[in-house]
Parts: sequence; C-alpha cells; structure tokens
Amino acid sequence: MPQVLEFSDVVVRRNARDIVDHLDWSVDDDQRWVILGPNGAGKTTLLQLADTLLHPTSGTVSVLGERLGRTDVFDLRPRIGFASSAMAKRVPPEETVINVVLTAAYSVLGRWNEAYEDIDERRALRVLAEWHLDEFADRTFGTLSDGEQKRVQIARAVMTDPELLLLDEPTASLDLGAREELLTLLGGYAQAPTTPAMIMVTHHVEEIPVGFTHVLLLREGRIVAAGPLGDTLTAENLTATFGLPITLTQGDGRYAARAAS
Repeated sequence: MPQVLEFSDVVVRRNARDIVDHLDWSVDDDQRWVILGPNGAGKTTLLQLADTLLHPTSGTVSVLGERLGRTDVFDLRPRIGFASSAMAKRVPPEETVINVVLTAAYSVLGRWNEAYEDIDERRALRVLAEWHLDEFADRTFGTLSDGEQKRVQIARAVMTDPELLLLDEPTASLDLGAREELLTLLGGYAQAPTTPAMIMVTHHVEEIPVGFTHVLLLREGRIVAAGPLGDTLTAENLTATFGLPITLTQGDGRYAARAAS
C-alpha cells in the first residue's frame, strides 16, 4: 500500500533536549494508528510534524509523498485533516456550527468573505449528519458541550475529504456517555473502506476505537514498540512505556488497562 507518512531518523530538539529522538516510522494509506505514551513522550509533536506545523531539527519527514523543507506546506495542508483541543480554542464562539465546518474548505477559522457554492453547503450538512450534528447546524459553537464541540472539530477535519486524518486526544475531558458516543462514531468511520489513513493520540487504551489497526508506544521521544495492534499492544509493552507494571484485558475489540496489584 502507498505510504502517506514516513519519518526517517527524525529528531526534534528544544532547549537542548530531544523531544523526538532519532525516530523511524511509516504509515500506509489503509492503516489507522493510535499513539500511546505518558505526558511529555512526544505524541503531539509527532502530530505537528505530520500536519506540517513543525519541521524536524534533523532527519526527514515525508507527508503524502512530499518532503518537508522541499515542498510548499500551504499546498499540502488542505490534504490533511487535523482536530485538536488547541484548535477549538481558536474557533470564534459566535460562529455557527455549519460555518465552522464549511470554512475548512479555505483552511480558515471564522466565516468572512469567502464564496461557497451550494455543493459545499450540501457537503457540510451531510458531514454534520454523519457525526450526529445536523440538529446543531445553526447553533453557535460556544453554546455546545465539550463532546459536541469535539465532534464538530472532527466533522470539520473530514469536510475536505483529507488523505490523512490526525486526531489529538479527541475524547479528552469527555464524560462516559459522550466518550462512548464519539468512540462508536470513530469506530464506524475507521472501518469504512473510503476512510483515509488515521492517526489518533490518546493516553488511555480504553479510548482506542474498534477498527484501529496499529499502535505506536512512545516514551521520552523514543519508540518502545510499533506495529499491528493485536501483536503490539501487550501488558509488557505498556509496562515499558508507562514505567510501572500494567495488566491488560480485551473484549469485543476494546481494551482496558490498570496497574498490576
């Protein structure tokens, strides 16, 4: 399968510390990856590299066949969908939900003088319906709950039919009901044959949706283990990643982890 992402000997250095430490990793177009690791492991930094928001200190990063530093990232970014809590803070709270999704076509946050066609609006309404948000189309973003706002962010990220979808902790801060609703939607989306390659960052194995295929376990900027989910997500690898004994259980395609007694 064609590669959508390739890291080769990648280093990201800040304040004389390697946040990403000589990392090699590749993602094919039919794979759905979850990145797990403790705080400060470098998870979000990997997503920022994949979204062309950050360039490596050394090594090479290729995204959708284009090497960072040798391509115009402004041409590349519309081909990538990205949803994060940091982005939600930049959305004008008075903006309507349909406009939050619609403006993805121009990679802007907040409707201004852009011109949209009927086909764009129909596409936005269809995406909202797919993420159970059609009833909120005319609501303002600032009036939504955390769970609703996170679904709007994902709807915006998929609005342009991206070739790579990046999700930074999409279920963080959600209550149990909102989390499970979003994970069900993500699981259905991940299993659809037309879905692009996906990379999702999380802290908890309980938040891995059904349909995800691979896992990357990260600690202090280095890969502890990476590969197919069923082979790589083990108690031993989680123990090495988080630095304490972990037990792991699985059922119906979902996982649960806790500290070993």
